Amino acid sequence: MKRKFQKLIVILGPTASGKTKLAIKLALRLSSEQAKKRFGIKGVEIVSADSRQVYKGMDIGTAKITRDRPNKKRIGTNRKRIFDKNSISFDSDSSEYLHRGIPHYLLDVANPKRKFTVAQYRKLALKAIEKIQKKNKIPILCGGTGFYIQAVVDGLIIPEVPPDWKLRKKLEKKSVGELFKILKKLDPRRAKKIDKKNPRRLIRAIEICKKIGKTPPLKFKPLPYPVLMIGITRTRKELKQRIKKRFFDWLKRGLILEVMKLKKMGISSKRIEEFGMHYREISKYLKGEISEKEMIENSVREIQNYAKRQLTWFKKYPAPEQVRCGTSKIINWVKNFKEAEKLVKDYLKN
Repeated sequence: MKRKFQKLIVILGPTASGKTKLAIKLALRLSSEQAKKRFGIKGVEIVSADSRQVYKGMDIGTAKITRDRPNKKRIGTNRKRIFDKNSISFDSDSSEYLHRGIPHYLLDVANPKRKFTVAQYRKLALKAIEKIQKKNKIPILCGGTGFYIQAVVDGLIIPEVPPDWKLRKKLEKKSVGELFKILKKLDPRRAKKIDKKNPRRLIRAIEICKKIGKTPPLKFKPLPYPVLMIGITRTRKELKQRIKKRFFDWLKRGLILEVMKLKKMGISSKRIEEFGMHYREISKYLKGEISEKEMIENSVREIQNYAKRQLTWFKKYPAPEQVRCGTSKIINWVKNFKEAEKLVKDYLKN
């Protein structure tokens, strides 16, 4: 029997653009009794599409939302107490991550000591989306990791090549520049499309090439229903200012201490630096390789460059005015909540 609501809303955009805030505001609005009655739904739940928020212990530097504090009056003897090194949550379902009463998925699901692949993400995200839809609720996929979003929306099928730990250990000693040169020699076609500053993607691509000769053409199995994709647009100047302000807020909240805690958890400096951007720069600062001023300047610049790469990725999807024939694979860029809300209401009416 076909489910009544096979729909998905995607909220995307570059880092610090306000994706999470928009998604939560939409979720709260659509979870009101008036909205439930109007659209015949039972609310909204959110699935994260962030490649770093999946890891436990990486909270401040990933702009991860906080868990709701437990209501002691509602805690009974049958409630399970779940301990986390960074937070304590009370809930009967350990997989549930509540923020302002809205369930969130794919947060704190992986150990930062081990790599979490896009194939693992796709499997868990599709499972979460289906679970939400079965409850007659609307899932919102929210994040800035374009590869994760593509894996879900376009149904990107990842080659099933098992990890070669011996090769990985050897490749991890090389710089991103050296890794890119190796991949370019093995598979020039793949080298043109890959994020050449992402060591994890480069190592994986080289691994696949070594196993099967070259990376195979990407295969897709798109979702069988229309998807509403909403992107938040900011001017370049505004985005740079937001990134800089947020980074200084992170420092005040204890970002450096967060990286130190990761080290105490037994995570090597090399592994922390694989997360890139500010995690890499703070690790270097803690090792005495760069000054505090260099750490701050390098971190802000790296995050701003990352935002540029995100926008480049999102250009893979055309804007509505560029599409002549009907398709759901477009990004509707908005400037504010009002514009996003109108798009969502129109989408849910159809």
